[in-house]
Amino acid sequence: MPLHPDGLFSPDPTVRSIARRLYEGVRALPIISPHGHTEPDWYAYDLPFPDPATLFVKPDHYILRMFYSQGMRMEDFGVPRLDGGPIETDPRKIWRRFAENYALFRGTPTRLWFEHSLATVFGIEERLGAKNADLLYDRIAEQLERPEMRPRALYKRFNIEAISTTDAATDALAAHDAIKASGWDGQVVPAYRPDAVVDPSRKGFHAEVERFLALAGTPTSYPGYLEAHRIRRAYFKQRGATSTDHGHPNARTADLSKAEATALFDRVLKADVSPEDADLFRAQMLTEMARMSVEDGLVMQIHPGSFRNHNPQIFTEFGFDKGADIPTGTDYVHDLKPLLDAFGNDTRLTLILFTLDETAYGRELAPLAGHYPALRLGPPWWFFDSPEGMYRFRKLTTETAGFYNTVGFNDDTRAFCSIPARHDMARRVDCNFLAELVADHRLDEDEAQEVAHDLAYRLAKKAYRL
Repeated sequence: MPLHPDGLFSPDPTVRSIARRLYEGVRALPIISPHGHTEPDWYAYDLPFPDPATLFVKPDHYILRMFYSQGMRMEDFGVPRLDGGPIETDPRKIWRRFAENYALFRGTPTRLWFEHSLATVFGIEERLGAKNADLLYDRIAEQLERPEMRPRALYKRFNIEAISTTDAATDALAAHDAIKASGWDGQVVPAYRPDAVVDPSRKGFHAEVERFLALAGTPTSYPGYLEAHRIRRAYFKQRGATSTDHGHPNARTADLSKAEATALFDRVLKADVSPEDADLFRAQMLTEMARMSVEDGLVMQIHPGSFRNHNPQIFTEFGFDKGADIPTGTDYVHDLKPLLDAFGNDTRLTLILFTLDETAYGRELAPLAGHYPALRLGPPWWFFDSPEGMYRFRKLTTETAGFYNTVGFNDDTRAFCSIPARHDMARRVDCNFLAELVADHRLDEDEAQEVAHDLAYRLAKKAYRL
């Protein structure tokens, strides 16, 4: 079912009327997607998406976690087992299971994104269910064979002006080189994600650091390790990168002396790393990354507060990113202080903070961003990338941080077809929030229209230097 023209607007007729006008002014603006997880190979090689299940179901951890919570097996949705055990390989059967259980997504943003995609991308306005599963599968599959459904064509159709992928520090960025060599005019840039070489608690950390140092051609020493980051950041920047991204368990930062940091680096390279040393090293590296951002101009993002792989059975059998990550409480006031003491007043740094702890919005994040020139607030993320989450974000942060210490919206998605849906949702929620301020006589409508344009387009473009 397509979204109603007044979807996500207030039932109050005065507010709804204003929201409609504001939304009409931003509805068709280009999309700036400055942080996400789509595959650069899609744009580099422009191959057709293989089938509806691979496009919509198999890569979506929102869908997988819902089905698993209802006692269904990951294998039945085509999720590969690490031990190579049997899984469902028939995409039509996977799609049928999705359709048979589609009612589980009632009231969730997953349903809004999916139905927006069906309606706007494939022209399908029927609600998915067991009875029409095969019919809709065939309609989508037939369209996926057309040239206008390939990634580059959809990029243009979605009115994307710029999109960033997220790439490991050791990635060769071959797909990005292929995009540039092809002469295609889409703007697809990488983002530097060094988690695998800064988190000693991760499996394979030591081997990854060895590979990282070898790529950079630097020695196995703390100065050599830092220089390797500078070299790899420059490599990314040469290929269009404007940002870095850091997904740490918490927001802890540290600013150790050179001697202390060197000794810590030597300890984390040993086989048995203590939890405290692992945490302290991550903390030190956030400050080092801020220092490098002051030097090279890359915008820094911190995505903290997820207890990754909370379900050990799922992690053992299927690996990362299968819907078993859980939000945790996060301290920003104390944990960020070492970094802010060093760089919080430096206008050369843009540090964008995200959270999975909504209780921190009004108490910590908005006051911090409302004071430190280096700080900006990222939009609602992951579990709170929803109409209610977006509305709570504006309600809890605007009075203290205003609109202009935020960075607009980014979709943070792996699901390509959901990008327009997510941006449309954000634009509708923001327009409705602004309409309430106009109806309360706290903003004039011309001001609200300007802010709506900033939130939908200009702020993200400016913050991420795109």
